[in-house]
Amino acid sequence: MKNLIHILIFLLLPGSLMAQLTPVTNQYILNPMTINPAYAGNRGALNVASFYRRQWVGITGAPQTMTLAVDAPFLDSKLGIGMTITNDKIGVTKETQFMSSYAYKISMGQGILSLGLGAGLMTTNTAWSDLVVLDPGDDHYLVDSRVFVVPGFTFGTYYSNQNFFAGISIPRLLGYNFNFNRNKYSLIIDPGNYDYLLNMGLLLNLAPKVKLLPSVLVSWTPGTQFLYDINAHLNISDRMWLGATYRNDRSVAGLFQFSVNEQLKVAYTYDYDIGKLGRYSNGSHEVMLRYQFTFRADAVNPMIF
Repeated sequence: MKNLIHILIFLLLPGSLMAQLTPVTNQYILNPMTINPAYAGNRGALNVASFYRRQWVGITGAPQTMTLAVDAPFLDSKLGIGMTITNDKIGVTKETQFMSSYAYKISMGQGILSLGLGAGLMTTNTAWSDLVVLDPGDDHYLVDSRVFVVPGFTFGTYYSNQNFFAGISIPRLLGYNFNFNRNKYSLIIDPGNYDYLLNMGLLLNLAPKVKLLPSVLVSWTPGTQFLYDINAHLNISDRMWLGATYRNDRSVAGLFQFSVNEQLKVAYTYDYDIGKLGRYSNGSHEVMLRYQFTFRADAVNPMIF
């Protein structure tokens, strides 16, 4: 039983390995700051957004995620500052991440180049006592883990103008291994295990009030295959977005976003796994509520959701 507990720890504790950080949700489309700190302040106004995601509905212990994201421009939009708070629950493991983002913006031609850094902390613990044991005496091993606190750092660049955007980022600069004997995490800095992300898109005018935004997210870790998302979103009257995503051999997703007024937006995303997991799951649901305050440094970029 003790060996089994170690295996469960290895599988459940977040950050046990320098694992790929390839986004598995569509939240990065509505909130690119989750994958690239250089995006902070790009909306030109104080922006507050909340997200709730229920993943793999129908599977016991499947992930549930709540996110609060805040960002705003400062110093005549030369600087962007943001904060993201994420709470994850996966089975009996809970993780809370606090990440701050800082972006310095440089005018370049008709667009803006942003250089971003992110820094924060992640807390995690596992409630083994919530598990149900079958053999008498096995509950002796189900002792709740203590709360672990580990730092996190990110880096990214982001360029955008009225019709194009491109960003390159490394969402995790530090990795961790869990040491069972010492009951602690050990720090790993290995560029060979970094996850490199490229996110880019182009806005096309189809009609006076209809625009199409095709985009792609490519993820690469040295020594592994490329992973990619292909997205296409339709903008109708700058008030409603309809979109779809194909994630290579893994899932398809649909997105709907509606602007109630100039400040308030709501969105819903549904993901369906097209792999083996789809046999057991009823898909994943995510909702967003965003409020953008009235003060504004620049006109809103039509590239922004």
